[in-house]
Amino acid sequence: MTTPDENAPVLIVGGGYAGLASALFLSGHGVRPVLVDKQSGVSIQGRARGINQRTMELYRPLGLAARIAAAGAPFDAESGVVRCESLAGEWTWLLDDDSPRAFPELTAGEYVMADQRSVEPILIEAARGLGADIRFDTRCLSVEVDAEGVTAVTEDRVSGQRRTIRSDYLIAADGFRGAIRRRLGIDHTGPGVTQNWVTFIVEADLAELVTQRAMLWIVVNAEIGFGSFLTTAVPGQWAISFTYDPAKESPADFTPARCEKVARTVIGRDIPVTVLDIACWEEAVGVADRYRHGRVFLAGDSAHVWSPAGAMGANAAVQDAHNLAWKLAGVLGGWAGAGLLDTYEPERRPVARTLAEITVRRQQARFSDQPYEDDVDDLVCALGQRYGHDSVYGDQVVARAVPGARAPHLWLRHEGRRITVHDLFHDAFVLLTGADGAGWTEAADKCAAQLGVPLRAYRVGQEVIDVDGAWEDRYGVGRDGAVLVRPDGYVAWCGPSPDADPEATLRGALGRTLARTS
Repeated sequence: MTTPDENAPVLIVGGGYAGLASALFLSGHGVRPVLVDKQSGVSIQGRARGINQRTMELYRPLGLAARIAAAGAPFDAESGVVRCESLAGEWTWLLDDDSPRAFPELTAGEYVMADQRSVEPILIEAARGLGADIRFDTRCLSVEVDAEGVTAVTEDRVSGQRRTIRSDYLIAADGFRGAIRRRLGIDHTGPGVTQNWVTFIVEADLAELVTQRAMLWIVVNAEIGFGSFLTTAVPGQWAISFTYDPAKESPADFTPARCEKVARTVIGRDIPVTVLDIACWEEAVGVADRYRHGRVFLAGDSAHVWSPAGAMGANAAVQDAHNLAWKLAGVLGGWAGAGLLDTYEPERRPVARTLAEITVRRQQARFSDQPYEDDVDDLVCALGQRYGHDSVYGDQVVARAVPGARAPHLWLRHEGRRITVHDLFHDAFVLLTGADGAGWTEAADKCAAQLGVPLRAYRVGQEVIDVDGAWEDRYGVGRDGAVLVRPDGYVAWCGPSPDADPEATLRGALGRTLARTS
């Protein structure tokens, strides 16, 4: 084997949501990854917009929620979906969406309409601050996987310098058309490419036309067929998209002059327009047949892709990263068995398959000639995902602690601050017990020391105060039972009153969860 130029515990290929979130969450666990991305930096294309309540729960413990909410402020006044032939023509409101974005009885996370252009710089800064090495203008030329690790060759696009990086694991977050998945022979199952789009950003003064901001304008006219119009976070800049037939046209056909003409058609008036950026992309539906090949894991669009309806792809990408990061940290840190990594695919892939079906149905409704009917419960999609159950989603958000489901929300007071229970879950296992559960907390301290597992214990009513008195109802273990919660906020185990040997019981629960053989 060639001597590598450098070593890394995890190499991440791709700097979109999945890659950046992986870098952020791994760094939060003390793992210092290297991320490479061929782009020069964050694109001015807004791309995915909308961060759901569950994803905001994941950002909160890292102190990012307020900054991301601020990044979404330019979109706060938006609601509803419009259908029109042009902005200057008649608007038909298909969906006057005034649904709440906050559900404080279920979560402290609030839905934020920030777009990828606004959020990615926040993730980059935070990940670098925690020790992640993020390199733009860097291509991944090749990947070789063996039993002990991954060898990748990268190239700096500016200097042309090539480097060999040896890593224990690799996260392929290089998108739907990314080369790594294809090189590994992993197919996407699904309809594949369903539409081809061109999206361009324009600068124009539309103050007289856009007097009310919608979440989306569906534009249908004879010249462009189906298209869309969106606001951006930058005043005076707008995103216009329309479909094209790749059998008749190629990306090279969409010149600035042509896009200016399309923009005036969408706007409906001959006004000055400046095209700032043009990007062609494929709308596709598919889920990877496998999420893992040895020491390589797929995340984000590399693992699953579907229509942008509901912003579920972007949120799923971040949640993929969150699920995988603590497991990699555990194996790399020696406190989890290698078998823990086998749980990534069976937990996240069924979620992706279900979300793909949901978004196809939603996108068809959005662009059909029939009245817009959306039967998707976004809150259940955000908070109701379950692992290891017959159904990925129940009929409602799980309101009681159940292994394989997200831990129920609680408002707590801790060290003089009002927090949510999910603020406790990010870098360690958490054992929650009632006020009389001293036996469990003592067992947790011993298990953490003996097994080397990051584990914190809190008695509800002692170290943390249950603000609303919801502990017993939502966790169902009384004053002396216990619930073990994974670092990703999912319930691992529920126990009743301490038995004769709570330490052995807890050690067994941790061992099974972490795939430890002894």
